[in-house]
Amino acid sequence: MPSKNMLPKGHRHRSVRAEYVATRDVEPEAPPVIPVLEFDDDADEDAVRSFAADPAAAGMRLDTYLAQALPDISRGRVQMLIDAGQVRVAGEVVKAKAKLKGGETIEIEGQPQPEPLHATPEDIPLSILFEDKFLAVIDKPAGMMVHAGAGASDEERNRGTLVNALLFHLNKLSDVGGDLRPGIVHRLDKQTSGVIVVAKDDVTHRKLGEMFAQREVHKTYLALAHGHLAKDDVTVTLPIARDVVRRTRMTTRRGDGRHAVSHVHVLERFTTAYGPFTLVEVKIETGRTHQIRVHLQALGHPVVGDFLYGAPHVIREVHGERTLALERNFLHAAQLEFTHPRTAKEVSVEAPLPPELVAFLDDLNAAV
Repeated sequence: MPSKNMLPKGHRHRSVRAEYVATRDVEPEAPPVIPVLEFDDDADEDAVRSFAADPAAAGMRLDTYLAQALPDISRGRVQMLIDAGQVRVAGEVVKAKAKLKGGETIEIEGQPQPEPLHATPEDIPLSILFEDKFLAVIDKPAGMMVHAGAGASDEERNRGTLVNALLFHLNKLSDVGGDLRPGIVHRLDKQTSGVIVVAKDDVTHRKLGEMFAQREVHKTYLALAHGHLAKDDVTVTLPIARDVVRRTRMTTRRGDGRHAVSHVHVLERFTTAYGPFTLVEVKIETGRTHQIRVHLQALGHPVVGDFLYGAPHVIREVHGERTLALERNFLHAAQLEFTHPRTAKEVSVEAPLPPELVAFLDDLNAAV
């Protein structure tokens, strides 16, 4: 049976060389540049956000256009909104594959509503640094997620998180964060260890949330960075946004990033057989995603073990064959200070540097 790609019978002797010669030097058409849209990701559940599709969107699928125009919104959330009928084009609910003409009015209603997935208690060891009837401060280990993602679709992804452990050890947590995030007021990255405060009731949760928003909670981190920082003290004020190309990363190179401030203070510089390193203390005024990691990388000094932002997987001896490796970020939330939202007493809680980070520093010092 002839291939569907063959020329019609009677024309198979015809050469396509002329067509090939005519097109071989033609530059492929560049993909359209889609401007990034302003989008209030914190809007109420019943809010309707409306904007006009850019003319460059002509011929593009709806989901492809929204993923490019709204880079701060994950592709999964975009798909969830479309599938739930929360996206309208020219007043009509359409499918993700619908082609745009450019210039249409696009409306997005509310927030994505994933299938309910309730966190369940698990008997996971937990280090509680401070606790009363209103709140608790936990020393979270590296490797533990704070809570399951909003798009979690199976029970397995909703196990082993800090929330699962909290429900077992504390029993009662606030409901403000919803079924997946009970008690969670702020977060730490999965591979970041250290202090995190959780609320046991809704009043305390809301008051703590306001304190974080007003920058009345003081957070101090310890980080080990590659290289020697030139100055003992530096304040980084670069805005942070999601990387349009590598969406698991954040970047300081977009002009529409969110305001972020990190104060970096050098504690010690090391000159070792594995190269130079700097131990720093970082105090942050804002709590953007990956803020410290992104700001140190922007200074040219990525956090040790932070492969996402350019740190090497294996650290090799400069003049030798030995190697070192750290399978987590050398980033630790060392101290949390705030005025208790219910008792008005000053609370200051510290978490010691985890054993694996102490051991890594010992290995570096031994190789001086």
